[in-house]
Amino acid sequence: MRIIFMGTPDFSVPVLDTLVAAGHEVVAVYCQPPRPAGRGKKDRPSPVQKRAEALGLEVRHPVSLKGAAEQAAFAALEADVAVVVAYGLILPQAILDAPKAGCLNIHASLLPRWRGAAPIHRAIMAGDTETGVCIMQMEAGLDTGPVLLSERTPIGPEETTGQLHDRLSQMGARLIVQALDDLSALSPDPQPEDGVTYAAKIDKAEARVDWSKSAAEVSRLIRGLSPFPGAWCDVAGERIKLLGARAVDGAGEPGQVLGGFAIACGDGAVEVTQAQRPGKKAMSADEILKGLALGPTVV
Repeated sequence: MRIIFMGTPDFSVPVLDTLVAAGHEVVAVYCQPPRPAGRGKKDRPSPVQKRAEALGLEVRHPVSLKGAAEQAAFAALEADVAVVVAYGLILPQAILDAPKAGCLNIHASLLPRWRGAAPIHRAIMAGDTETGVCIMQMEAGLDTGPVLLSERTPIGPEETTGQLHDRLSQMGARLIVQALDDLSALSPDPQPEDGVTYAAKIDKAEARVDWSKSAAEVSRLIRGLSPFPGAWCDVAGERIKLLGARAVDGAGEPGQVLGGFAIACGDGAVEVTQAQRPGKKAMSADEILKGLALGPTVV
């Protein structure tokens, strides 16, 4: 099929690779424009742009798709379908209507649960025991379109957003190829009105750990925000990013160090399994404690 691919971050790259490997003709790749990054604040292309260029594909990164000229350029590609995965721009109706089979979105949740920007983070933070991927026929609403294909997967008790992200990316890549192979036979299934939740974009203000919450909540926060933006706490004036955790037995005042990297919560305790000091690489709890004295409490 003639495909327009629309995606930007790491999550989208395996999907692009799989479409190319399956023999589809990717006539153009749309992604977000390069953004200033790093110490020098030089414009850095997105992961999808870098991969598309390495594959020799045409890359386009318009700031908006609302203008008539951009919409005409999109339509001129005469695509059979557009595959959209974590692109980052709202698609106007003219864009949704341009490909013969419309635009298909790969969404990392079991719709209608966790529509919106951060479905993987929110699923873990909420304590969901399973999630999945939906292939959705896009329409004007936010992730409201009918579902063509879906697949479920359990969320591991110590799984982080980073780990789940990678699994769902591979699942989405496999599922979209299956959907394209069977497209004429698939029946769009409207989303139910019950069970709608919204996965709001992660606010960095959410990332500081509140040790007065239960161990289950703290563990989910740490795992849900790992690796980005990373939950954190203050250890003797040093901001430590917490990247892995499990709820354990233990009791004490919230923030009290119970031994090793186990911290008392409002109910129970959390054992931190991976952490990161400023300017350093992520380390296991055993490694980081060789050079970091927790003291009696953390805040």
